[in-house]
Amino acid sequence: MIGYGQAGGRVAESFVEYNKRTGQNFVVRALAINTAWSDLAGLTSIPMEDRLLVGESLTRGHGIGADNELGAKVATDDIHTIQAAIDKRGTYQVDAFLIIAGLGGGTGSGGAPVLARRLKKLYEEPVYGLGILPAKDEGSLYSLNAARSLMTFVNEVDNLFLFDNDAWKKGGESIKEAFIDINDEIVRRFGILFGAGESNEVGQLVVDAAEVINTLKGGGISTIGYASEEIENKGFFKKLFGKKDTIDDLETVTRITSLVRRAVAGRLTIPCDVTTAEKALIIAAGPPTELNRKGIEKSKMRIEEMIRGKEVRGGDFPLPRGQHVSAIVLFAGVSDIPRIKELQEIGAEAQEKIKVVSSEKEQEYIELLNSNGAIKPLF
Repeated sequence: MIGYGQAGGRVAESFVEYNKRTGQNFVVRALAINTAWSDLAGLTSIPMEDRLLVGESLTRGHGIGADNELGAKVATDDIHTIQAAIDKRGTYQVDAFLIIAGLGGGTGSGGAPVLARRLKKLYEEPVYGLGILPAKDEGSLYSLNAARSLMTFVNEVDNLFLFDNDAWKKGGESIKEAFIDINDEIVRRFGILFGAGESNEVGQLVVDAAEVINTLKGGGISTIGYASEEIENKGFFKKLFGKKDTIDDLETVTRITSLVRRAVAGRLTIPCDVTTAEKALIIAAGPPTELNRKGIEKSKMRIEEMIRGKEVRGGDFPLPRGQHVSAIVLFAGVSDIPRIKELQEIGAEAQEKIKVVSSEKEQEYIELLNSNGAIKPLF
């Protein structure tokens, strides 16, 4: 797992903390890459030896100020340094690479696609991207950066997950509060997706890493829906005498099908028309006694009727100590995403305005210094 840039590093750190908190092991090693030393120094859960400063000769460790062309240049110039850092940490246990980056800034927005191209060239394992889109109130420059980075990044990875800050930011929140909440939402969803493939617990229909990889095969953009509910305490007498198996079975089936429906109808990581998806994967997570194969199979049939493609996989992720039952639905290869068109429109307007302002400024500067020959320059 590689967190590239400020946003990428923070999300990678949240994954590391989630890994420790839940006792999972899907993060083999996390590496944070940045052009600003202050951003790397602000991380706490990623060890110092796993933080890499790049572009020091150009930036002096102060960042690149939302210039993603410079971010791409830094990554290109320092790609051998980055590659050496990855090789040093070992890749023999890796099923896939995940590059996380905010697409609106400079370092991750420019550098992540460059790194993805390099990893795909050198390794057989799939390379995935997790791109975080800026909120509208972050400014038109960030929308332009995101539009340019996205159209590059999606072509360099085996599949690109998107998370739209604009769809998740709550009104009245400070920037710090918003980022904490958003990172929690990201980790909660992707923690189930990546953790399921690494589970050693026995379930009724356990998902393995190959099913996740096969769902994502084919490229494009993917989104995830999520729903969860706390397990009701059955109380002493219900635990003592229990219920009839048929009633228990019906309850677990109903809960799982309901959670899957809510996951599809609720907020997606990137809002889109899920019926355009080529593939889908359903994962139900929770204590083994609360999971049910029939519920997953019924949900698979419903999703298969919904999406354009016919490849729908599903399974469970047993969590013996879990207090909740959760469901995620991964829609892979979606194509109707209004937010991307919106970013492109805002970005195109911003790019045109930058050209106009630059041209006007140059003309104004010429007029300002024009003395009609009365004064001659030094040389």
